Amino acid sequence: MVLAAFVFASMGVCVKFASAHFNPAELVFYRGLIGMAFLATLARAQGVSLKTRYPGMHAWRSTIGVASLGAWFYAIAHLPLATAMTLNYMSSIWIAAFLIGGALLTWRPGQSQSALQQGPLVLTVMAGFIGVVMVLRPSLDQNEMFAGLIGLLSGMAAAFAYMQVMALSRMGEPEARTVFYFAVGSAVAGGLGMLLTGASAWHWPTALWLLPIGVFAALGQLFMTRAYASAKTQGAMLTVASLQYSGIVFGAVYSLLLFGDKISSLGWLGMGLIMASGIAATVLRGQAAPNAPAEEH
Repeated sequence: MVLAAFVFASMGVCVKFASAHFNPAELVFYRGLIGMAFLATLARAQGVSLKTRYPGMHAWRSTIGVASLGAWFYAIAHLPLATAMTLNYMSSIWIAAFLIGGALLTWRPGQSQSALQQGPLVLTVMAGFIGVVMVLRPSLDQNEMFAGLIGLLSGMAAAFAYMQVMALSRMGEPEARTVFYFAVGSAVAGGLGMLLTGASAWHWPTALWLLPIGVFAALGQLFMTRAYASAKTQGAMLTVASLQYSGIVFGAVYSLLLFGDKISSLGWLGMGLIMASGIAATVLRGQAAPNAPAEEH
């Protein structure tokens, strides 16, 4: 999982460099195209058929996932890498918020359980959004609030996509097949976006950043899948899930060393609070659903 987090952070670096020459629609397109080739080869090597009985569910999952991906790429282009990655990792906190909201909507007087009794989860969600305010507050002085909100929406969309992945997993869909169709959706949506935004001129030294974006995305999924498959107990599963937040640390190191980003003390504290809240939300959710699958990027 730590290796997967490192690979995803490295993909963010490539997106950051490539975004100076390509718009988000192009990045989504090439990420999907390269991912399709990689995953089709992997599925064939594993003997996994790409034929599915649930095309509609894959289409919906890809639609949500592409929205998250495009928003994340936009945030990476306009925010410090560490900030963009932190906002995208809000997905666990968003899922916890959805669980609380669902419990409130279905609660009826006289029932013994309600969302109000889920005190730890409620506090976790509140702490997570306080962390968001701390992270984005410095952006008010840098006219980056819009990009920050887009990054926050990327985490929300990732939460919806994750819940769709859970549904596909329960129906027996292999991970390689699910990720392949997400790559297909990325290529199609990115291509349609390019019809509206146009295509940038290719300059080969900079265009080379596109290749590792697709390869790192597929490798990250592979490593993450292996990590969850190797976790045989609930405790190991929760440990693996919590270690995904090391991606924020890797993103922060890249921000400082490669891009010279300046993050205020308040921003660092907010990132730490989001990490702690995300881990806590993961643990609390894992206790309720210990067999939940991996989240995707």
